Amino acid sequence: MKAKIVGTGAYVPRTVLTNHDLQQKYKVDTTDRWIVERTGIRERHIASKDEATSDLAYKAAYAAIGAANVAPDEIDLIIVATATPDMFFPSTACIVQDKLKATRAAAFDLSAACSGFLYALSVGEQAIRSRTYKKVLVIGAEVMSRITDWTDRGTCILFGDAAGAVLLAPSYASSGILSTHLHSDGSLWDLICVPGGGTAMPPSEKVITERLNTIKMKGNETFKVAVRCMEEVAKEALRANNLSLSEVDYLIPHQANMRIIKAVAERLNLPMEKIIVNLDRYGNTSAASIPLALDEAVRSGRIKKGEMILMLAFGSGLTWASALLKF
Repeated sequence: MKAKIVGTGAYVPRTVLTNHDLQQKYKVDTTDRWIVERTGIRERHIASKDEATSDLAYKAAYAAIGAANVAPDEIDLIIVATATPDMFFPSTACIVQDKLKATRAAAFDLSAACSGFLYALSVGEQAIRSRTYKKVLVIGAEVMSRITDWTDRGTCILFGDAAGAVLLAPSYASSGILSTHLHSDGSLWDLICVPGGGTAMPPSEKVITERLNTIKMKGNETFKVAVRCMEEVAKEALRANNLSLSEVDYLIPHQANMRIIKAVAERLNLPMEKIIVNLDRYGNTSAASIPLALDEAVRSGRIKKGEMILMLAFGSGLTWASALLKF
């Protein structure tokens, strides 16, 4: 028995922030051309003041269970991957459970930053394979704009807000998740982090004044590690299933930076036509990026039943992961 995706869903806030808007609204010393050349991003969606991560997650989840034609009370487990929860506790997943009225579901959050969705997918898959749960809702949701320093040109151009979701169910056919592969290296935690606001550096005037409660990133170092790790974990997934890259129909990478995506494609000798990219319209939406791209590709008809999909991610931690599935 395998776990298979029986429904996908996504949601992005209505407000669009273009590169030009960054110049005009936030007075960022940059240009549209500079951002596009270095990242591939043209615009991103930003949550309204009254939208929390749970609101985005709920809408993506509702779309996913609707696509699967499953009622909320049939869901056994809800896992929300997020680095931007509504609050420290309760979990965002519990709030989503209430919004969905999924009264039978257990619920919890998982934190692995941009790798979060694939980490959560792995947990959801194991929950299905253990025969403990039959309907597992896996959500990646982020409101990155709330932890973005809009005066930092190196990071504020990158991030956007979104949510994506999949519903997992048992499969006795050839379709389903073939394997997942998770890795981390805590010694690299400071490459991407939000240092302030937690127990190591509690909220204070200093934390707020120095914007230590926002994203800090060492871009050049992160780039090198990300490319290497994504290449290695892609090959690991293929080896585990005795497959070659020629047998993969589509690659869905974490949508972080177009230069990273192209570098990974080059290392894997994979043509760009086989890579699903929506980075230009949404930016880096962290844990939401892969399920958002997956849902778009499924709903547009680009991904079809029976096709082989390889998903790759890296994120703060440092974490990286892959998942191979037959859709």
